[in-house]
Amino acid sequence: MLKVEFDAPLDSVRAKKPARLPVVLTRAEAHQVIDGMSGTYQLMAKLLYGSGLRLMECLRLRVKPVLSGAEGDIDFERREITVRDATGGHERVTLLPASLVTPLQEHLKRVKLLHEQDLATGYGQVYLPYALDRKYPNAATEWGWPYVFPSERLSSDPRTGITRRHHMDESNLQRAVKDAVRLARLAKLASCHTFRHSFATHLLESGYDIRTVQELLGHKACPEPVEGT
Repeated sequence: MLKVEFDAPLDSVRAKKPARLPVVLTRAEAHQVIDGMSGTYQLMAKLLYGSGLRLMECLRLRVKPVLSGAEGDIDFERREITVRDATGGHERVTLLPASLVTPLQEHLKRVKLLHEQDLATGYGQVYLPYALDRKYPNAATEWGWPYVFPSERLSSDPRTGITRRHHMDESNLQRAVKDAVRLARLAKLASCHTFRHSFATHLLESGYDIRTVQELLGHKACPEPVEGT
């Protein structure tokens, strides 16, 4: 910046960004924010808080794969959600709150109608991971592979040029949560990820052990303490 040349090498140290404690909402604050939302955005916020999902994990949920041997992302009978391609490329299973079973089932009925409308107009294909479209040529149009939270608009896939319905854009939910936090007049800088922190904190406060919470979040368990340390 000063345009001064140095003959000797500089042993510089990059400044570290200070670590900040995550923002956590109280139960009352979490419900206050969620109550300030409506429709699909409210349902998604309830999943973030009730299941501890990350934003993109929620958006990438699929309805229920119908291929032989495939398991659905949402298991209503066991009240579980399987998160595919979580951070680190791993899968994990987390909770599906009983209070969300019926709302999710009703939501999926509307998603199915939308999928059928897309099929009728020639735009019912969805993106399939892991080159499954080559292994199962007709799977892209079958009910089961559409996203649980599809976009309101069709768009052209830049990889293939095919017009299809992708999942909802993350900025839509982020904006809805931000507006709800402002409406609730909270002094905390809460976001979509705040629901995940609140999920973990409230489970611990309710008596869940730390290992169980780590598994639900997809975090690695802390190593066993070494004797004498």
